[in-house]
Amino acid sequence: MTNTQVESPLFAPARLGPLHLPHRLVMAPLTRNRAGSDGVPGPLMATYYAQRATAGLIIAEATTPNAVGQTYPGIPAIHRPEHVAGWRRVTDAVRAAGGRMFLQLQHGGRVGHPATSGLTPVAPSPVPLPETIHTPSGRQAPVVPREMTQADIRSTVADFATAARNAVDAGFEGVEVHAANGHLLHQFLAANTNRRTDAYGGPVPHRIRFVVEVVRAVADAIGPDRVGLRVSPANTVNGIAEGDTEALYGTLVTALADTGLAYLHLVFADPDQPLFGSLRRSWPGTLIANPALGWGGPLPADGGRAAGERLLTAGADLIALGRAFLANPDLVERLRVGAPLNPVRDEYAMYTGGETGYTDYPTLAVSAVG
Repeated sequence: MTNTQVESPLFAPARLGPLHLPHRLVMAPLTRNRAGSDGVPGPLMATYYAQRATAGLIIAEATTPNAVGQTYPGIPAIHRPEHVAGWRRVTDAVRAAGGRMFLQLQHGGRVGHPATSGLTPVAPSPVPLPETIHTPSGRQAPVVPREMTQADIRSTVADFATAARNAVDAGFEGVEVHAANGHLLHQFLAANTNRRTDAYGGPVPHRIRFVVEVVRAVADAIGPDRVGLRVSPANTVNGIAEGDTEALYGTLVTALADTGLAYLHLVFADPDQPLFGSLRRSWPGTLIANPALGWGGPLPADGGRAAGERLLTAGADLIALGRAFLANPDLVERLRVGAPLNPVRDEYAMYTGGETGYTDYPTLAVSAVG
């Protein structure tokens, strides 16, 4: 291992709303399925996040704003006092280690099952997932979700706002509204999952309406400089087919450009794609870019450093890395000195619970002693 400092724009300090970040490397939200069956984060989660507190910002994993929004077993929640208390233990541990955290708010929509939540999933339209879904008793066939009424939509918007206030009470610096990866907000955006004929479906200005209402309600609840939005244009995960990606995201970003949000988080960002440039030009605030490193498979040897540097050159402000932080608690130091990275040892262990594949990845110091 070399002790030579690597020169990179990734290590320049940055501002994010009121926050001073020591560098531009963000830990992306990563589903890890380690919460209790009641959605309460436990001590192991506090250990995991504190290990990674050298990230410029940690965006904690997808967390449900209400009971019907739960996706899979072991997903944390933020809609009851015990959830707030559990997350407070996590944020206290991260803050004691010098870190900063946002919490991602995610409603699964049709990505859910009564065997997990005890409730029939809700969605913009009664269109089921095209694949089986993981439940406490194994993979099961999806159920047809119940189409949300306008009263359901209003109550869900309110639930997101309450969840944001709960997150601040739990010690988070802010929240990220998850409108990506085929979950509820993305289901409203996509033409194949949103077949409504009311003010929330049909043409693009109607399909973005729910996302805009959620984001504005959350911003009103805790202040726009504490709120980010995550999107994944053209991502087909969970059976999504948007149909009109460029118009969809151009309209959405323009509709939210005046809100003063902390950031826009672009998943699988590619500086060679015209949409990246057009969204960068349309978005006046901070842009977090998550490099397109592939879904699964081995990480590049540099963990995404070169891809992140290209995105900074193309106009991104911060770079979010996922699996590289999962396998390397001290990722920032490893990249700073050019040290080799731990590989992700077992993709299955990402979601199986317990310490294995979670808190047992070695740091450089431990590796040197070993």
